[in-house]
Amino acid sequence: MAVITITKENFEQEVLQAEQTVLVDFWASWCMPCKMLSPVVDEVAEENADVKVGKINIDEQPELAQQFRVMSIPTLAVFRGGKLVNQTVGVQPKSAIEDLIR
Repeated sequence: MAVITITKENFEQEVLQAEQTVLVDFWASWCMPCKMLSPVVDEVAEENADVKVGKINIDEQPELAQQFRVMSIPTLAVFRGGKLVNQTVGVQPKSAIEDLIR
């Protein structure tokens, strides 16, 4: 499944109302660890069709970053049934991300 861009305008529909598990990557363009993690997140999205994967640019969507108390990036958050069920900070190996979403 393709990675989607999540904004405050589509957050409720894409994340909170999603039928499937949603992995959200909080990132910023100036963040080097975010750039390292991005291709791994893209790979997870391609290989896990049952999981919706979205990215939130914290510079463009500060309200969402604040709402979920994102203090460091990259932060990965997992939502199920409209609720935050798992979260991790920093660059993660693909296997750790897959464990996070299961």
